[in-house]
Amino acid sequence: LKPSWLRQPPCHLLLFSYRFLFGRMRFEQRVQRRAASLGALGLLAAGAGLVASSVGVLGSSGQVAFSAPVPSATAAPATGSAVAVAAVGTSWPALAVRAAAGSSGAVLRGGVARKAMQMDLTGKVAFIAGVADASGYGWAIARELANAGATIVIGSWPPVLKIFQATLKKKATEEARRLDDGSLMEISKIYALDAMYDSPDDVPEDVMANKRYSGAGPFTISEVVAQVEKDFGKVDILVHSLANGPEVTKPLLETSRSGYLAASSASAYSLVSMVSKFGPIMNEGGSVVSLSYVAAEKTIPGYGGGMSSAKAQLESDTRTLAFEAGRKYGIRVNTISAGPLKSRAASAIGNDGGKTFIERAIDYSEANSPLTRPLLAADVGKAAMCLLTDLMAGVTGITLYVDNGLHSMGMTLDSPAFADMD
Repeated sequence: LKPSWLRQPPCHLLLFSYRFLFGRMRFEQRVQRRAASLGALGLLAAGAGLVASSVGVLGSSGQVAFSAPVPSATAAPATGSAVAVAAVGTSWPALAVRAAAGSSGAVLRGGVARKAMQMDLTGKVAFIAGVADASGYGWAIARELANAGATIVIGSWPPVLKIFQATLKKKATEEARRLDDGSLMEISKIYALDAMYDSPDDVPEDVMANKRYSGAGPFTISEVVAQVEKDFGKVDILVHSLANGPEVTKPLLETSRSGYLAASSASAYSLVSMVSKFGPIMNEGGSVVSLSYVAAEKTIPGYGGGMSSAKAQLESDTRTLAFEAGRKYGIRVNTISAGPLKSRAASAIGNDGGKTFIERAIDYSEANSPLTRPLLAADVGKAAMCLLTDLMAGVTGITLYVDNGLHSMGMTLDSPAFADMD
């Protein structure tokens, strides 16, 4: 039997040929128009590869996939073209643009090519509370956000504000300010902020008269929020990177009521107050991140004065705030339980036997964590970057551990019980 197409009259065969050729021409025209639109997005075909650095595709060869109505067929470009265009699958869902030299590269969706972690935060305003030097987690978070183009605004404790401002002008701080593209991180504005106080009526007379607060200007949470709204309008990102316990070196049994409550006020309730006050000026879809410590759930000798209780409160409040602020303002609230870091503030805690609390904590962490590498401020900065952006848009109310896995351990490897084991 002859194939069905051979049994057709000649006029039908001509019509079939015309439709096939005309359909192929229309398909190639659509491919050309799609390539032109990709060019407008910054995808440049060059040599044997597809280079799209403006939207995040790097390298001499790569693959881009995007939604497009194309049939299950292959259309090869003209000789000498830098790219080959092929349909993917048997229906309309995707079009893959591959470099002629190879098929390696990232698969990218929605017509927008980008590498994971390359977020564009241009136009977004980030307020980071509790930064007073270039050595802590707050600074690392600010740097990651600045790398992505966010406008950086900082709230710093009034007694150290002038010192911090002077430090930023020093040549020695340039390296800490240097971003991935070689430029220096710019801080749009630094406000004096003491998160112990919600409004001017809460500030005791002795604090108002204190020379360390002289010339700082308005520094309570509500006053700072009003200034930020006046200067920047809306806020997209809020970072709570502050904690204080005046009796942190005392065991819990020796901690006074005032010391305990002061630790809770500065380290935990300050988050509640900041979300409450900043919430109304945050854009829907905004995000809040605070910093916690494993002492919230496990006993850490030397971390006293009610600070472990304050961290437990912080993590509990994070879950409740995630619900309440999520429903009321459409924002997300999460916390990071960060491992020990030798920041300037942490180094001031204790000095028993010639070692500070934080030095002992770091030694213990490196000896007993699943990952024995040193924990870097940038590790927490990158994790916070994820939580604060659309990379984790569906995540709220969690405590994310960034501690090389120390929180997961139930026994200590440096115990004498393991002395005879490899």
